[in-house]
Amino acid sequence: MRLEKLWSWLWIGLGVLYFFLPLLATFLFSLRAKRDELTFTAYVNVINDPKFVSTFLFSLQMAVWTIIVGILLVVPTVYWVQLRVPRARPFLELVTMMPFVIPAVVLVFGLIRTYAPLFTWTLASRAVLVAGYVVLSLPYLYRAVDTGLRAIDVRSLTEAAQSLGASWPVILLRVILPNLRVAILSGAFLTLAIVIGEYTLAALLAQPAFGPYMALLGQNRAYEPAALAIMSLALTWGALGLIQLLGRGRQQQSQLAGTN
Repeated sequence: MRLEKLWSWLWIGLGVLYFFLPLLATFLFSLRAKRDELTFTAYVNVINDPKFVSTFLFSLQMAVWTIIVGILLVVPTVYWVQLRVPRARPFLELVTMMPFVIPAVVLVFGLIRTYAPLFTWTLASRAVLVAGYVVLSLPYLYRAVDTGLRAIDVRSLTEAAQSLGASWPVILLRVILPNLRVAILSGAFLTLAIVIGEYTLAALLAQPAFGPYMALLGQNRAYEPAALAIMSLALTWGALGLIQLLGRGRQQQSQLAGTN
């Protein structure tokens, strides 16, 4: 038993080293903007760059719209399929897997060929960009929502709400969505990570997004891209930590409700 535990910890340690050593090397490299000195100059340069703030805020805005549109599209669809037409679930899973099969460059050229006359208007071009982001994030958001719905008794909750006279919008807003909070947050943060780092759609649609900015910065500078990579990773870890905190709070509330 001791040998098995030692062997298990050995592989865990190797996995941690495999993951963290490149991050540590990237972090140390980002601190060497000045010769023979470890400084945060690269981080300061990135933060003080006006394009960093503008492109990040633009991608954040597009991510918020993508999350809103994705939730409005996915949650009612998955809820209705699970409640009324469960036989359509394999077809829905197949449709949501298509972004893994169709490359983003094919998607963006299809959008350009189809909606090229609309690109003269800024609002229309950004709406097309959001639509493309929704397609790319669909597999992750769908599976998060689907897992959350399968973890609760949708039929009993719906019948109980209907017996109290609730309409379908009220059931979705006040019964289903509160029970899907953690699942929706998980899908939302994955969507945020996808939109923030996405390059192909934003670059080919000529949008001032964060992904093309990161690629351009990597072509022209040495230390700032490493600092930007560490900052992006820190944002992702912060989002995952927030998911864990919200999920733990939700679990504690459920345990208290069950005790009462």
